[in-house]
Amino acid sequence: MTYLVIYDGNCNLCTNLVRLLEQLDRGRLFEYAPMQAQEVLSRYGITPQGCELGMILLDPAAPERRWQGSSAAEEIARLLPGGELFVKAYRALPGLKPTGDRFYEQIRDRRYEWFGRRADTYQSQYPTSKS
Repeated sequence: MTYLVIYDGNCNLCTNLVRLLEQLDRGRLFEYAPMQAQEVLSRYGITPQGCELGMILLDPAAPERRWQGSSAAEEIARLLPGGELFVKAYRALPGLKPTGDRFYEQIRDRRYEWFGRRADTYQSQYPTSKS
């Protein structure tokens, strides 16, 4: 089973995190599409405006199963080897999840200002096979 990660292909931080995830996963669990790939977004009923709420993780076999923003980051971490324990601890510590959610929103809303914008859209080594 593979999941689809929809990320901002113009954001330096986002693409560096996708590259790291590509190295860790090597296409076993995750495929990728930049939010600039309109044909992929429309296939799953996602609007460009909806992407502004943060990265999206979805199950292409059951697209109604989707996570967005900090929830997507948590689910990606949970799916990685050893990640489930980390995510359980993160969610169990009082106040940490709401703080993490706010932190994600701050980064999401200031990503270009803080980390810069790429001149070209990053295309993953492991693009969605549903193109």
